Amino acid sequence: MFDIIPIKGGISAVNGIYCDGVKAGLKKYELDIAFIYSDTLCDVEAIFTNNKFRAAPILHYLKNVKNKQSNFILINTKNANAMTGDRGIRDVDEILSSLKARFPNITNPIMSSTGVIGQYLLKEKIINSFSLFNLESKNNINASNAILTTDRFSKEIALRVDLEDNLDQSDIKITDSQIIKNQADLNNENKKDSSFTIAAMAKGAGMIEPNLATMLCFITTDADIPKDDMKELLQTCSINTFNAISVDGDTSTNDSIFLLTNRKSKAYNKEAFKVALEMIMKKLAIDIVSDGEGSTKVVAFEVKNALNKNEAITCAKALSNSLLLKTAIFGGDPNWGRIASTIGSCSISVDDRKLKIYIGEVPLYECQKIYFENEEAAAKVMSKDSFKITCDLGMSEDKEATFIAYGCDLGYKYVEINSDYRS
Repeated sequence: MFDIIPIKGGISAVNGIYCDGVKAGLKKYELDIAFIYSDTLCDVEAIFTNNKFRAAPILHYLKNVKNKQSNFILINTKNANAMTGDRGIRDVDEILSSLKARFPNITNPIMSSTGVIGQYLLKEKIINSFSLFNLESKNNINASNAILTTDRFSKEIALRVDLEDNLDQSDIKITDSQIIKNQADLNNENKKDSSFTIAAMAKGAGMIEPNLATMLCFITTDADIPKDDMKELLQTCSINTFNAISVDGDTSTNDSIFLLTNRKSKAYNKEAFKVALEMIMKKLAIDIVSDGEGSTKVVAFEVKNALNKNEAITCAKALSNSLLLKTAIFGGDPNWGRIASTIGSCSISVDDRKLKIYIGEVPLYECQKIYFENEEAAAKVMSKDSFKITCDLGMSEDKEATFIAYGCDLGYKYVEINSDYRS
C-alpha cells in the first residue's frame, strides 16, 4: 500500500533541488528569470510541442543535452526565442556557456523560454542576472512567479509518497482515502518505511491546445525511477492531462514537459509513482485551463460510447476547441445545437438516432428527442464556475471508448489580452 500526501515547498520540496526567480529587466517590474538546480546530476526526460517550428531552446536541448544528465534548468519569460533561426540556437549556447563559466558545478544546463515569438533574446540582461543567483535558495514562490506571462496565478504542487518496503505490485490497492491524506497527517508518527517526493511548477494561459498543451512544466523528484519508466510514465500520464486541455486551439512553439530525478530517496514503486505523477499533471493542467486568458468557467467535455477510443478522443478535443461552443459557454447559453454540429463535423462515426447530449445531468437531446423545457435548468448549470458536458454517441458499448477533454469559455478579455500582447 502507499499514501500520497500534499506537502509545502513547491518544486524545492524535493531533497537536493533548489530554485529561485530574479529580475533581469526583461519585464519592467516583474520577476522574469527562474532557475532549477540540483546538487547532484539528474536523469532527464522530456516531451515537446508538435509545432513544426520548435523554439531554439528545444532544438538546443535535442542537439546538446538529450540522453545526458543535467543539474540545471534556466527559464526566461517575455521572449520565446522562436523563429529566430540558427542565431537563436547560438544565443542559447552563449548564455549557457556564460552560466557554466560562472558556476563550474553546473553540468549540461537546459534552457527553456516563453513569451513573444520572433524576437532575439536580450542576452546581456540574462547573463547579467546570473550575479543574482543563489544556488542554495529554495524560493519556489519566486521561481513559479518568474515563469509567468499572461498567467493570473502561479501553478505548483508537491507530494510525498510513503511506501511500504518490499511491496509486491500485485498487492497494491488504491482508494481515495489511501491516495490523499490531510495536511495534518504530515506529523503522523506512523510514517511508512520509505518515501519519495515529487513536485512541479508550470505556466500557461494562452496558446493552449490539446496536443501537448502544457506551455511549460517542470517536474522534479528524488524517486529512484529507472530511465525507461521516466519516458513511459511521462508519455502515459500526459494523455489524460496536458494532452486533454484547450484554451484557444493554438499550439505554442515552446510547449515542454521536463521530468528530472536525482534519485536521492532510493525509494520507488512504479504504480505509486504513476498515480502521483498523474495527480500532479492533472492538477497543473486544470490550473492552466482555469487560468485561460479571460476565462471564467472550466468545462469537462466527456464523450462516451464512441466507436472506439480514438474517435472518443477526437470528438472530445473537437468540443473543447470549438470557438462557437466556447462563446456559448461564456454567455451561459445552452445551445446544444453547437455541440451537435461540432460532433457531426469531426469525421467520426455518429448517428442522430443514438446521440444523447447533457449539460450537467440535464438532458437536452436524446435519440432525436429535443427537451426544450430543460433549457432553463441547463442554463443554471452553465452559470457555475465549472460543470460537465456529456455526449453519449451510442456507437458502441465499449467502456474504453471514452475520453474527457477540458476547456474553458472564451470572452471579451481574451481578445483584449491578445490584441496587444507584444506591448
